[in-house]
Amino acid sequence: MTAPRRHVQVAIVGAGPAGLVLANVLHRAGVSVEVRERSSRAEVEQQARAGLIEHRVVEYLRDHGLADRLLAESGRHDWCEFMCLGERIHIPYGDLSGGAGHWVYPQQFLVRDLIASFEEAGGVVRFDCPVLDVDTSGPRPLVRCQDDVLAADHVVGCDGPRSTVARAFPAHLDGAVERRYPYDWLTVLAEVDRPVDGIRYALHEAGFAGMMPRTSRLARFYLQVAPDAELSEWSESRIRSQLSLRLGLRPEAGDPRLGGLTEVGMLRLRGRVRHHVQADRLLLAGDAAHVLTPSGAKGLNLAVADVADLADSLLRYHRDGDEDVLAGYERRRHQDAWATQEFSDRLLELLHLPSGDAAESAFGLRLRRERLALLSAPGPEGEAFARTYGGAGRLRPASASVTRRTPLPGRESLPEATPLPSATDALCGVAG
Repeated sequence: MTAPRRHVQVAIVGAGPAGLVLANVLHRAGVSVEVRERSSRAEVEQQARAGLIEHRVVEYLRDHGLADRLLAESGRHDWCEFMCLGERIHIPYGDLSGGAGHWVYPQQFLVRDLIASFEEAGGVVRFDCPVLDVDTSGPRPLVRCQDDVLAADHVVGCDGPRSTVARAFPAHLDGAVERRYPYDWLTVLAEVDRPVDGIRYALHEAGFAGMMPRTSRLARFYLQVAPDAELSEWSESRIRSQLSLRLGLRPEAGDPRLGGLTEVGMLRLRGRVRHHVQADRLLLAGDAAHVLTPSGAKGLNLAVADVADLADSLLRYHRDGDEDVLAGYERRRHQDAWATQEFSDRLLELLHLPSGDAAESAFGLRLRRERLALLSAPGPEGEAFARTYGGAGRLRPASASVTRRTPLPGRESLPEATPLPSATDALCGVAG
């Protein structure tokens, strides 16, 4: 039996933050759009990943009426600290950037909100509906699932690094450039007896460790481990002792006390950018286009920047008939992706000591202590780091569906710029 075929202007594959933001913005502007997602609704709404949403992304979501619950329930953070040689270096990046900070809101909460908003407005997300293939042989691409087929003017792949949409690209547009880092991170989601006040990065001769706020009773932790280390090598007692050692946790001084470890995983650290993110009517965004390490918390934020750009272009195409508007999408996304990869890579270099003996480690830590002193103080290096880290500027607007433009809390006079400022100078020179 032949599956029924329907036509939509935009078919989106993947119901993560990127796909759902794009779907909401397009649907509210009158573009017909449907979403297909391979996983169940429960899996999508419960998957705990990112949790720090930068200033320009929250502003974009707010402007499109997609941040009401986020702003009501999340906490705003505008400082971080680095531990190095037993000292805590406080970096007030909100002050140094002119007001750009993060909102702490777990990704699964944002996904839940975006699904509800889309469905309340009459949008359609089909869960448990893996896309079998994308057929580009006809005048319009066809998105084939088990029991239906969507004919679309454009198909957007927001379906991760193993994107089905990317597999439909012609062979000459396939491929990516990738870096495999010489260390991995063990990731822990743990119960805590009090909220984590701010992000803490620990530079330690035993390896990097990180502590990130999530909810009032949960926190995300990272531990540097050897490349390709196995979880079986890390007992719960070893995890707890290394977190305490590297992060210098002192509950008696206000640090949280760890409770149960609710999730433990191993993250293989890679950076990846596809050579092409557009093939005629097929487009990629988010992890389908590029993969970032968690360093700097840029993955979700860059994904939303992708679809903000794409929403604006698709609206102009379908609303105004501007068939040339998508021509610059790939160039702009590559520019932003590589700038963000550069920032993430420089931060990783700051956080991780090169392999070597104790003397080399001591020298490297001292160099990093001096670099952190520059990043924590007013001046060009501190300001460049703060603006990029906190997400100053604006994302590319989709003006047809903007609902509000009042400033966010903590924002004074950030420029109306789309690209993030470069942080090359802010993090360079970290050697040893």
